[in-house]
Amino acid sequence: MLVIRRRAGEGFLIGDSIEVDILEVDGNQVKIGIRAPRETSILRREIAATRASNLDSAHEVEAKTLEEASKRLRLSTLNPKQY
Repeated sequence: MLVIRRRAGEGFLIGDSIEVDILEVDGNQVKIGIRAPRETSILRREIAATRASNLDSAHEVEAKTLEEASKRLRLSTLNPKQY
C-alpha cells in the first residue's frame, strides 16, 4: 500500500487516466474528486462488499425456490386480494 500526504488543492495520478484531487479536509473527513474514464468503475469499499455479499447470497438460492417465488409474484399481480 502506498501512503502519501496531500493537502486540500493537491492531488495525485493513478496510471495515465485517473486523477484524484483533495478538495477539502475537515477534521477527520476528506472530500476527494476523482476523474476517470467512464468505463472505470469507482465504488466505495462498503458498497463493493455489500454487492459481493448479495451476489454470494443469490447464488445459494435454489432454482426451485426462485421458480416458486416467481409464480407467486405473477399471481399476486393478477389477483392482489389473494395474497
